[in-house]
Order: sequence, then C-alpha cells, then structure tokens
Amino acid sequence: MRIKAAVVDKQGSNFDIRDDIELADMGADDLQVHMVASGICHSDEALRKGDAVIGYPIILGHEGSGIVEKVGPEVKNFKPGDHVVLSFYSCGACDNCLQGIPTQCLNYAANNLSGVRPDGSAHFTEGGKQVDDMFDQSSFTTTTIVRESNAVKVDKDLDLRKLGPLGCGYVTGSGTVLNTLKPKPGQTIAVFGTGAVGLAAMMAGKISGCTTVIAVDVVDSRLELAKELGATDVINSSKEDAVEVIKSLTGGYGVNFAVDTTGVTKVMEDSIQALAQGGTSACIAVTPNHVDLDTWNDLCVSDRSVIGVNMGDSIPQIDIPRLIKFYKAGMFDFDKTEKFYDFDQINEANADSGSGKTIKPVLIIDKDYVPGK
Repeated sequence: MRIKAAVVDKQGSNFDIRDDIELADMGADDLQVHMVASGICHSDEALRKGDAVIGYPIILGHEGSGIVEKVGPEVKNFKPGDHVVLSFYSCGACDNCLQGIPTQCLNYAANNLSGVRPDGSAHFTEGGKQVDDMFDQSSFTTTTIVRESNAVKVDKDLDLRKLGPLGCGYVTGSGTVLNTLKPKPGQTIAVFGTGAVGLAAMMAGKISGCTTVIAVDVVDSRLELAKELGATDVINSSKEDAVEVIKSLTGGYGVNFAVDTTGVTKVMEDSIQALAQGGTSACIAVTPNHVDLDTWNDLCVSDRSVIGVNMGDSIPQIDIPRLIKFYKAGMFDFDKTEKFYDFDQINEANADSGSGKTIKPVLIIDKDYVPGK
C-alpha cells in the first residue's frame, strides 16, 4: 500500500514529505490505522539530530491518533472504526511485561528503536529499500500499521486531534509522578522545564496533593501557563538562582521530589541540589549530556536518589484513559499546551518546538476529520 510520510534522509536533515512510501502488509495481530494527527515530541528531534542511535532514512513520529481501518484475524480488542491513541510497543511475554512493567520490556529497544518491526521485517520501503520506523508506529504518515498492544481505544466523542501526545509526552511526565515518585498529599515537588512533559509532571504533582508545586523555566510565558495549570510558585532561572529560591520556598529544606525534563547539565544538577534530605530527582530527558555528582555529599550523606524513568513507567491502556478522566474533570488541561499545524508545515512546527515558541505542536494529517464523528 502506498502512503504519504515525512522522511528524514540523513542525520540532521529536514523532514521531506513524500507520497511514494510503501507500507508493509498487515500481520495477524495488526491494526491498519488512518492517521488523523500526531504530536511532535523532543524525542523525534533527538533522533532527527542523531542525539540517540538510529538509522536513516527514517520515518519518525510516536504520538499518533487515528481511526482503525482494518484489523488482523488475531486482533481481539479492536474493530474497524475504533478511535485510537498510539504508544510504544511491548512484547507482553518477557519477565518484566508479565510483571506489568511494559516500559521495562526486555525487548524494548529492539521493538521500538531498531528501525524495523518486532519480527525484523521492514515497516516501510521506498524504491525497494528499507526506511526505518520508530516505536513500531511512525505516526508522521497518512496510514500506518501497528500491533494491537501499540493502541489504546478512546471514546469517539473526544477530539482525536488533541489526543495523540497522550501516547508519549503527557503520559511520560504524569506517569513519572503518579507511577514512580508517588508523592503523598502535603509533600513538595519542583519541575524543571515547562514543556509538555514538564507541565504534565507538574499537573500530576497537583493531582497527587502536593501543596508546593514549583515550576522552573527561562520563558516567562511558559511560567504564566504553569501557574494557570496549577503551579503554586514559578521561578525564572535566568533571573534567579533556582536552588536558592526553592530552598527559601520550602523553609530551607528543599523539595521532596524534582523532575528534570531539560537534559541540560546545570539544570539536572540543580534538580538534585534542590532536594531535601531523602529526596528523589527523576531525570527523564533524552539527552547526550552528563551530570557531575559528589556521591558522598550529594547522595549518601543527604540520602538522596537520582533515577531515570522510561515513558513514565506507564501502562498506556491504563494510564491514557486515566489522563482522559482527569482531563474531563478539569484537572489535566493538556490541550492548553497544544498548537495545530498542517502536515506540510512539519519543519516549521518542529522549529517552533525547538525554539520554545510552541510547547506542543500537533500535526493535522487528516484536515477533513470532524471531531465527534
């Protein structure tokens, strides 16, 4: 089947939308999905630039939403016409998947970041040559094929154009707090970076009952949005020392939890220095940067922890519907971070994301889609 897709030909090159991409045949447990929209994530940009190991040419995109067109004979939970949000693929059979931790799937890298489908076959070809995929999804396409476990069914009365980023950015930030850090009511949290992931983490801190929720960024407009979405305090770290202000806001103690979404060395180190005794910092950005730690003073004596969290330790089929419930209740207004772009504006949208002009760009792939139908 021939489709249209945005291709990155080599490291650092722009997206090139082409209409001669061949989509692989469906397997027994596959869904063929007509794409309505897709968010652009900083992970897409990291792979485009080559900050993470990947092959080229490649079709990126992993925050897709769409409508099921066909299902394979072994598919049990979906039918044509279902509306879906797409997320990562987990094998469902390894020890970690069987323990309910799909983000720690022992085959995660092979299934999501190897450029091919879980069975080793090419997802996409052009002129008979392989074009790599991402997350067994590649949502920068007009049509894609995914495994049943990639998909989460959502109600048809919801606007699919808004929902795609729930599959990565929003579930990563919120899941880091709700699933991993698990703050108790009355505790404190600071979030460094108020992009989509950071704001999701911040809103999750509010949902969890944190009474001090601090947002740190260098862009005043983002900090204003953070206050609108639930931050009790905001810090522009280009004007103030974030660690000093956080200590002041917490009676000199520091915060119980910190989340860094920037991947900037100094900011990651600040997220650790801002912790109270016994605090935990989650560093969750895709970044080639490192941190310098005094393990005795920064960790041992202070009894602090620094952890990594993949995809918010989420189970998409559980966590995405939960976020939608929070959204409907007015507790998780993720759509206030979004801006729509036409599919052919993908390079402009990606640049706006990188500059900070837009928090969460969403590509409208099907301009004829009407919400609620």
